[in-house]
Amino acid sequence: MDSIFLYFSDIMRLKKGFTIYRFREYPVTYGLITLNLIVFLITVIFSGGGFDIDIETLINFGASNGIYVILGGEQWRLFTAMFLHGGAIHILTNMLSLWFVGRAIERIIGAIPYLVIYLLSGTIGGLISIYFHNNGVGIGASGAIFGIFGAMAGVAFADRYRFIYFEEFFKNFGVILLINIALGVMVDAIDLSAHIGGLAMGILGGYMVGRGERVLWLYVIFSITLYSILYNYLFNLFSF
Repeated sequence: MDSIFLYFSDIMRLKKGFTIYRFREYPVTYGLITLNLIVFLITVIFSGGGFDIDIETLINFGASNGIYVILGGEQWRLFTAMFLHGGAIHILTNMLSLWFVGRAIERIIGAIPYLVIYLLSGTIGGLISIYFHNNGVGIGASGAIFGIFGAMAGVAFADRYRFIYFEEFFKNFGVILLINIALGVMVDAIDLSAHIGGLAMGILGGYMVGRGERVLWLYVIFSITLYSILYNYLFNLFSF
């Protein structure tokens, strides 16, 4: 794992040649972007309504919904929902965010920890979303992207004693976080609960990986345990 100190030192000094990215250097980031775009184009074809995907198509392709996921036992929807988007603006903003943040965290912590944090943040975020929007339709990569955004903060905090730009990074992190929270409050279509859930999982995962790559399995065990607790709680809640 590259030190976040070295990484941000390069960023702040605008080291020549650093911004030349290649697919083989960031296979997870570009792979996720490619998969999301392919899925979006397929839903566009089946929706037949231009670039605004109808609810029926989203449900058929695996959108998350409390009735289906909890009472119907279709837990796989928490995974598939991460690759579904409701329109062109939705997917473009998410993929642009993934392109910026994903490459950075992939370089710092490596492909496997990055992918694990991405998927677990999105899954837990989706489950938390069901609690607040139990009959809503959940889609989008935002919870997972907030997870890798949080992972960046977690790694920075774990490496804070060598990270000379620590205070500046967290000031910028705080500003971006507040902006997104404000947008989530003002715009009803934005699922703030999934964002915050994914962010929290990402911060934890980033911090644990930042302390040592060998503790990744502890993060996985914690995530599975948390998932089981939340799912069983929601099942009992939906059963009444």
